[in-house]
Formats: sequence, structure tokens, C-alpha cells
Amino acid sequence: MSQLSLFGTGQRRLLDDASGFIELTPDFLDATTAQSWFHWLHENVAWEAGRRLMYEREVDVPRLRAHYPSSDAQLPALLSDALERVRAAIGAPFDSIGLNLYRNQHDSVAPHNDTLADLERDQPIALLSLGATRRMTIRAKQPPRRVLQVDMESGALLLMSWSTQLHYDHSIPKQREAVGPRISLAFRVRGNPPE
Repeated sequence: MSQLSLFGTGQRRLLDDASGFIELTPDFLDATTAQSWFHWLHENVAWEAGRRLMYEREVDVPRLRAHYPSSDAQLPALLSDALERVRAAIGAPFDSIGLNLYRNQHDSVAPHNDTLADLERDQPIALLSLGATRRMTIRAKQPPRRVLQVDMESGALLLMSWSTQLHYDHSIPKQREAVGPRISLAFRVRGNPPE
């Protein structure tokens, strides 16, 4: 099992083979900007709780969520800025921003891959982390079951190619140690033309 810490600088290629690529930029945002964005989003986004079916019963989604298409007239200026920065850095026409708020160590997201039917083929997915550091687990679906453990520090950007969603699941597990809130911004291309 590989464990990768984000403490340090410079872009890192974590995976690059026939299954796709995963790239990490630990210092995509400087600490001051990351902290400012976290506080503004935490206080101003209309966070929504959700419920879903799991094991034949309805349960609370263990995090809060929000979503903005790039064409939304109500897109906050901060998210518009974030979208432009990520588009410019990656060179992809991202048109959707999904936000997750992990309130504490009890919030999580189960192992999953993005639903490819909802995404433009061959366009990447970018995840920007703000707030407390949380560990992301990236696990191969088939043997040999390669596992990456990535400590997602505030200001870090993780880029996953479209094809990695066929071969890998990713998750943010619950943890035993107390931890503060974290916000994740997920940039995707869903086929809506960017503004």
C-alpha cells in the first residue's frame, strides 16, 4: 500500500499507465487563499443534507452537499474564480462544480467511481481540497489491488483521468481521530457549454 503525504510542493504523477493517470498538485492554492475560500464557502453555501437507499433502508448521506453548473446565474464569484483557475491549470472545459462538506471525522464518502454516463468522455475530474486534511483512499477494482493513500491537505488539487474511473474507486473514510471540517470542490465536464 502506498501512502502519499501532500506536505511539500510540486506536481506529482501518482499513477500513469494503461488504466489512466492521477496527478497531485499539493500547493495549487496558497494557504491564505485556501483558508479564505474555505471560510467563505463554509458560511455562505446553501449546504443540503441528503438521504439514500443503502442495504434496503434509507440512511442519511454522511456529509453535506451542494452543486452549481457553470451556467448558473447565481454562481458565487468565488466559485467562478475557482472554476477559471482550475480550467486554466488543467486545460479542460469544466462546467460543473460539486461541493462536499465533511463536518468532522464521522463524515465520509464510500468507495465509488464517478458515473461515466454523466460525464464527457475523456475529460478529467479535478478535486480541490480546503480546510482540514483528510485521507483519500484510491483502490484498484481488480487484482493486483493497488492502493494509494493520499493525505488531502488544504489547497491541494487532485486530477484523475476519465479512464481511471473504470479501474479505480476513491473514498474518504471515517476516522477515529477528531478532525475539523473539510470542503471538497469537484470539477467535472458534464457537457454543458461553459460560460
